[in-house]
Amino acid sequence: MSPGGPGYRRMSFALFLAGVATFALLYSTQALLPLISGDFGVAASDASWTVAAATGGLALFVLPMSALSERFGRRTVMTASLAVAVTVGLLVPFAPSLGVLVVLRALQGAALAGLPASATAYLAEEVSPRALVTAIGLFVAGNSVGGMSGRVITGWVAQEWGWRVAVGVIGALAVACAVAFRLLLPAPRNFKAGSLRPRVLARTVRDHLSNPLLCRLYAIGALFMTVFGGVYTVIGYRLTEAPFSLPQGIIGSVFLVYLVGTVSASTAGRLVGRLGRRGALYAGGGTTAAGLLLSLAGSLPLVLLGLVLITAGFFAGHAVASSAVSKTATTGRAQASALYQSAYYIGSSAGSTVGAIAFHAGGWAGTVGVGLLAVLGVVTITVFGTRAARMQRRLATAA
Repeated sequence: MSPGGPGYRRMSFALFLAGVATFALLYSTQALLPLISGDFGVAASDASWTVAAATGGLALFVLPMSALSERFGRRTVMTASLAVAVTVGLLVPFAPSLGVLVVLRALQGAALAGLPASATAYLAEEVSPRALVTAIGLFVAGNSVGGMSGRVITGWVAQEWGWRVAVGVIGALAVACAVAFRLLLPAPRNFKAGSLRPRVLARTVRDHLSNPLLCRLYAIGALFMTVFGGVYTVIGYRLTEAPFSLPQGIIGSVFLVYLVGTVSASTAGRLVGRLGRRGALYAGGGTTAAGLLLSLAGSLPLVLLGLVLITAGFFAGHAVASSAVSKTATTGRAQASALYQSAYYIGSSAGSTVGAIAFHAGGWAGTVGVGLLAVLGVVTITVFGTRAARMQRRLATAA
């Protein structure tokens, strides 16, 4: 499929809705952490496990789910994953304790593991190579819309009726997205069933992990998500404190800056066309770092501008890295994407937990410090990749 061709628009909208449902469910408690802390009488670092458990469950199960998609098909696995995740989502509002809530969130994350890797593999098989970065960018844009709408809706609903009703509303929204996704997504035409044999899977994973470029892309995805997870897990706590002291509804509305991520992710293909992949990664990392530094200001407009830059840089970097994985892997694309998603969500879990601990120890500056270290890691890895590519070109010219 290609833009303007038959099925492309339906496919794009279906996967956009899948991205909305995935991120709305996955981060449904993130904007509500101050309320969850108050309800259960726990600290920020404890409440942050409702986010870390979901992303951690996804990270652990994304590889096995990708193997199932190789055998049973991308559309089948994505449909089943959404069905289980929305079912668990309807149970989350009734969690009687923080421990039960964390377990349900872990199950929800494990169920959602069938979406990201299967979606990118589906796109790599069904979309023309020239349109791949744009198509994946639209899927990532759906992620940003889901993350934004989930947080904004929960913020305002929770202000009136509490966090339990808020996550229930997100569950209902995800049900609608899941049904529309299944009705719209075209049947795959280029899928070829693979093997479920553990030895074959292990060999495929080993081959991907022995590819230096793929490993660099996995690390970059994890580091970008460490920044993003830490910032958006903690920002609610910062904005409830002096000098801002914002109500929950307004804090939820802060996540409207996700719209910036929607734009930056969907235009990642153009950025790569102008700057190249590594240039786009430098731009994403630099924009993220500038946003982190700006967010240290005591002025709310400057803090919001910092969040805009962090969001734009993160989503651009994520779209570039994830599409590069799909292009680099010529076989076992689902496993290659799964390894990226696993690293990515491990970064999210680490960022949520470490960012909350750093905030408890050193305030917002501590969280920013963690983010800047992660961005430094992105830049360092990209510089190493640039030098390695130059060395390969020199060797090829000499030969």
